[in-house]
Amino acid sequence: MPEEGLIMAEEVEWFVGIDWASENHQVCLVDAHGKVCGERTVAHGGAGIEELCDWLIARTGAKPEAVAVAIEMPHGPVVEALLERGFRVYAINPKQLDRFRDRFTVAGAKDDSRDARVLGDSLRTDRHAFRPVAVDDPVIVELREWSRMAEDLQQERSRLASRMREQLWRYYPQMLTLGADDVAAEWLLALWSQAPTPAKAARLRASTIEQLLKAHRIRRWQAAEVLQELKQKPLPVADGVAEAASAHIRTLSARIRLVNQQLKAAHRKLDELCDRLVPPAEGEPGQRCEQHDVVILRSMPGLARIVLAVLLSEAWQPLRRRDYHVLRCLSGVAPVTRRSGKSCVVVRRYACNKRLANALYHWARVAAQRDEISRQRYAALRARGHSHGRALRTVADRLLALACTLLEQQALFDPAYKARQAAA
Repeated sequence: MPEEGLIMAEEVEWFVGIDWASENHQVCLVDAHGKVCGERTVAHGGAGIEELCDWLIARTGAKPEAVAVAIEMPHGPVVEALLERGFRVYAINPKQLDRFRDRFTVAGAKDDSRDARVLGDSLRTDRHAFRPVAVDDPVIVELREWSRMAEDLQQERSRLASRMREQLWRYYPQMLTLGADDVAAEWLLALWSQAPTPAKAARLRASTIEQLLKAHRIRRWQAAEVLQELKQKPLPVADGVAEAASAHIRTLSARIRLVNQQLKAAHRKLDELCDRLVPPAEGEPGQRCEQHDVVILRSMPGLARIVLAVLLSEAWQPLRRRDYHVLRCLSGVAPVTRRSGKSCVVVRRYACNKRLANALYHWARVAAQRDEISRQRYAALRARGHSHGRALRTVADRLLALACTLLEQQALFDPAYKARQAAA
């Protein structure tokens, strides 16, 4: 830790533990010697949180900078209000808190008051185990929310597409052949509207299909091929099945169209927010170094819109610090070693940010297709008998290390770097 950080750490004289809940928060105030100096319950709300901040200042008689607050969640209105007033906020994983709780009781007893005291006293004795929480850039806060909304919309689209596929399978498998890659695509929904049953598909004209394909810019299918597929011999179904399934699909298609529109809007918003993190011009005076991070990250292979948004929104603070070790643990690519005597077992890390882990998986998967070094690394690991997921986690680990190096040097990714180094 830098000398300035040590000086700041010594200035903390009071420690607060907050066991948060949906309606009431339990607070415990501890001094530098571990003595409990006050406990209270605070109602969740603007007035309650404001009263908590005023109570801490009045009870300690210190400036907010001299009061450190421990809490399990690293975000939310309680954290934001404390940071806004100038308090130092530290977060901890609930599993770590469970281990600290054993110091105070071996019987396994648990209540809100005890948890608040455990948080405050553990912050006093083991501050290195806590993560300092800082106020994020407003653009990052907005980016995080839009990124999560886009993920929810994509999951909803997949659910609706699965239900539509099930209904088409009942009476109209020809349509499934045309939409094998994406049954929720806009052009397929429009085609189904033109021919919701095999009987209506038999009367469909090639010119109508050609106009539809042209309007949706579909080039992988020709009008004659689509018409031939639709006019195949239909499934023999009982009376009323086609009408019932069509009615079900009609409601599904309306919802899928709405989700498609919202998803496109979310993707445009992600691009807009990422662009707002890019400086207007290279080398412009007054621009912060971190503003160039988006340009550098965008230059890396396999890092497109969705993965970039997740990486920036879920790991903004470690990226700003270029903290490779925190990033690899937070994303789950760092393995866990269990050593005892002569036994040493390396297992996968499950305690991580699931959204970030999923984004790193897809980043490594695409990079293994487009980047030569990543492709070679993946192939070598597979040849040694490692699983697909294990190989991709190693590729993602390398990409994180490379990203931190590029961010430290403020340099763009150069795919020909190795070749030029060998030639030199």
